[in-house]
Amino acid sequence: MKKLTFLVFGLIQTIAYSQTQDLASLASGKNVGMNALFDTKDNLYGYVSIYSYGKTDNKKQKFEYVILDKNLNPVANKEFEAGLLVSNYFGYVDFKGQIILQPSDINYLQAFSKDAAAPVSMVIDPKTNTVKPKVYYDYQEDGTFKEISQPKTFKEERKENRAEKKEKGYNYVSAVGEIKEGGYLALEYNDYGKYINKNSLIKFDDNKKEIWRYSYNTNGDKKIFSDLTILEKDENRIYGILRKVNDDDKTFSLLVIDMKTGKELSNKPITGLSPETIYNIDALSGIDNDKTFDDKVVLLGRNYISKENRGFARFILDKNNYNVDLKTISYKPDLSNHIPKLSADGGVENGYYLQTKDAYFMSDGSVGILSEKFKPAGQYNAPKTTDLVYINTDKDFKVKDVQVFEKEKSKWVNSDYLFSQYLNDGKDVVFFFRDYQKDQVTKEKKWNLFINTIIDGKFKQEVVPISEKDNYVVTPYVAKEGYILLREFNEKEKFNKIRLERLNY
Repeated sequence: MKKLTFLVFGLIQTIAYSQTQDLASLASGKNVGMNALFDTKDNLYGYVSIYSYGKTDNKKQKFEYVILDKNLNPVANKEFEAGLLVSNYFGYVDFKGQIILQPSDINYLQAFSKDAAAPVSMVIDPKTNTVKPKVYYDYQEDGTFKEISQPKTFKEERKENRAEKKEKGYNYVSAVGEIKEGGYLALEYNDYGKYINKNSLIKFDDNKKEIWRYSYNTNGDKKIFSDLTILEKDENRIYGILRKVNDDDKTFSLLVIDMKTGKELSNKPITGLSPETIYNIDALSGIDNDKTFDDKVVLLGRNYISKENRGFARFILDKNNYNVDLKTISYKPDLSNHIPKLSADGGVENGYYLQTKDAYFMSDGSVGILSEKFKPAGQYNAPKTTDLVYINTDKDFKVKDVQVFEKEKSKWVNSDYLFSQYLNDGKDVVFFFRDYQKDQVTKEKKWNLFINTIIDGKFKQEVVPISEKDNYVVTPYVAKEGYILLREFNEKEKFNKIRLERLNY
């Protein structure tokens, strides 16, 4: 079994290895953000740092991106222009290997301008270091495609929607995107305001010629309708959950569609859980709640047993035989035996309740669930968080053990939980959190970093102090496997350095 140890750590200690980069010196603009880039297999690709140069005229502003590899070496940079509505970008790598800069922070004051329109993403080609606005496709009700490089203003959209609704009684809605399996996939429906109908899932080839169309909810109304949630797709099939509603009666089925022909391959009923649980199985607020392996898809959702009784539900889809395996955990009694004062609805002591922070999926079907004790803001009180709670399950989704990490109370902004990484080709996981704790000897408070590994199903934790210079904020961040990235930041002194520190297995 591999053992995770911290050889050397600290900002003012002697270190065995360190790669450092000063973000402030990479461009002359103001650094407004940085994030890690991952490829489509969740491997770290590198980092993108964004710089703002302010307005160039009344309608434009200038940005610059700098791409760093996973060793913090700058490998590309370019300036580009954008509208005034966007303040920052979040980068990700698409299935083509392009780096997409998606608008993240919005200048809401500009949203009230008469010329305001939805900001577009920027597309970086790493091979040529060129950047251009992303081209979107609009599928029309008459069956034609239209390329959109500049979206209509919000004012124009509202005016056109009102006119269409007045003329037809509904708004035609479509969304289309290029897919890695080749060609394009579109969804269309008619929106009447209080209900929708005439839904279709449409597949097009590379030339935007329609190949097949799967229609459902043809005559939907307020009480009788159906909807489709797509869970996964590959080059052969599309997997989804089809919900049929007839007033208070709700039924669900696993729908499998042939990617090449659009024909139904399976439409098996899904039963055994409450309708609310099945409907929300692909949604768990704020976290990535699914992972796809070669032959199965694993999802984690809430288990809505009743209004007073909650928990977690695990959904496993076998992509070979289309079988669905559903397992549940309830807060009470499954978890209350491990967590003192836990109620059936997830509440703990003094008005706190368990808020899910992350989930970790192993190839055998076991799932780790990390929650935090959270207390919402009151009329006169700020939101607060305390202890982290790690729930370890086995391949049958039975609770193996629960670890409670006591930590100091945090108010307003919670950044104690940091991130996680899969290890050893996805078989194991490590997750990181920090806490501002009082030293038992000196009685001084200082940051401690907690490194938690689950390797071969066994849990281990290491605690390492984070040294901080005066007036500098130090934030740990995700790095390549075996390392952690530290960001030292002081805006007033324009000090903005990142550095890699090695973790030794």
